[in-house]
Amino acid sequence: MSSATLTLAKELISSASVTPDDKGCQTLMAERLAAVGFTNESMRFEDVDNLWSVHGDGQPLLVFAGHTDVVPTGEASKWTFPPFEPTEHEGMLYGRGAADMKGSLAAMVVAAERFAARHPAHQGRLAFLITSDEEGDAYNGTVRVVETLTERGEQIDWAVVGEPSSTAVVGDTIKNGRRGSMLGYLTVKGVQGHVAYPHLAKNPVHLAAPAIAALSTEVWDQGNDYFPATSFQISNIKSGTGATNVIPGDAEIMFSFRFSTEVSVEQLQQRTRALLDQQGFDYDLRFEVKGHPFLTDRGALVQAATAAVEQVQGFATELSTAGGTSDGRFIAPTGAQVVELGPVNATIHKVNECVSIADLDTLTDLYLAIMENLLTDPAAS
Repeated sequence: MSSATLTLAKELISSASVTPDDKGCQTLMAERLAAVGFTNESMRFEDVDNLWSVHGDGQPLLVFAGHTDVVPTGEASKWTFPPFEPTEHEGMLYGRGAADMKGSLAAMVVAAERFAARHPAHQGRLAFLITSDEEGDAYNGTVRVVETLTERGEQIDWAVVGEPSSTAVVGDTIKNGRRGSMLGYLTVKGVQGHVAYPHLAKNPVHLAAPAIAALSTEVWDQGNDYFPATSFQISNIKSGTGATNVIPGDAEIMFSFRFSTEVSVEQLQQRTRALLDQQGFDYDLRFEVKGHPFLTDRGALVQAATAAVEQVQGFATELSTAGGTSDGRFIAPTGAQVVELGPVNATIHKVNECVSIADLDTLTDLYLAIMENLLTDPAAS
């Protein structure tokens, strides 16, 4: 017999909510939450749907955050099962978004239903912050909702983001921070010409090569106890006219920094420009900051989350800041404590994305335990 979490996860996966299209997922969640006393507010910014749903009154405010959008499936014929037809097979649930992160959303909703039934007069407020713009540009999703809440004077105390944080077993890893992310768009300017007359041209690819070597071998910092050292990676190089006998006029290079709290955005930008200036060529450079690093130390939220893993799984979890970015980067700057806890991340964004069916129920129990650890008084129970 299907569990409540599995049933809801399959309903959500059935909606082909490729970013930024929500495809009715938030309506489904809102209806479930309203039925147990949550007050729902739809916040649509441009083409992005967002849901803010609240149960209870006053402070503290515990938020469960997540996204209904998913990445494109790629060529559907490469999937063993159709990506938007959720399929149970050998203990796994297959479908786009199963792990990232419709399984988490289903677990959050079912946990909230059980929590509201058990503790209708709980302390503070329990809320959901759900967007359809996490996998895309992320301009009109969580960041806009947080801005709106801040303008209202709302203060989020704790936020649990349902990103797939686990490595081998659900709950074995909790993200209590994330590295910063910054993109760079570099255009190296040369002089176009015929390959047979290189003295009349200036090849921007040749000019860029030493600069790439300098940037890629630079030690930006050593990291610290919470973060690995900052990394620099080239993600794309574009140059040439398509002809074999033309020296290109310019070269476009895209790169990415994932950086720790040991270095600032301004320092990275200044040092990058200094290294490029040493090369002696003309260039244009533009940066795009996607998120600043954040860290939640061992306060009430980390204690509640780690205790939940002990209670439900019977082992001690590991705290980590590894991986990419998440919408936690928009919530943490408000002063909120933020953690990420979700299913195993081995198949996210891949063909045949899947999640353990048993883990869905475990994750529901973990979320419920966090709610009870933070919003109920043990002495009163």
